[in-house]
Amino acid sequence: MLHETWYENDLGTVKVVHTDAEKYKVSDMLTVGETYRMVNETEEYIFVIDNSGKVGGYYKTYFEKVES
Repeated sequence: MLHETWYENDLGTVKVVHTDAEKYKVSDMLTVGETYRMVNETEEYIFVIDNSGKVGGYYKTYFEKVES
C-alpha cells in the first residue's frame, strides 16, 4: 500500500490558518498556528501527520505553505 510509505515523505511544511469545518470536526486533529510536515498533496487535499500521529487528509483551505 502506497500510503504506508508517506511517513518518510517530506514535501514541505504547512501552517494551519483555521479549523472552521462545515461538516466535520477537525480541531481535535489540527491546531491553529501549528506547523505540520506535508507528506502528500492532491488537487483538493493536503496530507499531513496530524495531532494523532497518523497521516490525515484535509482540505487545502485549512493551510498555508511555509517558506523554508
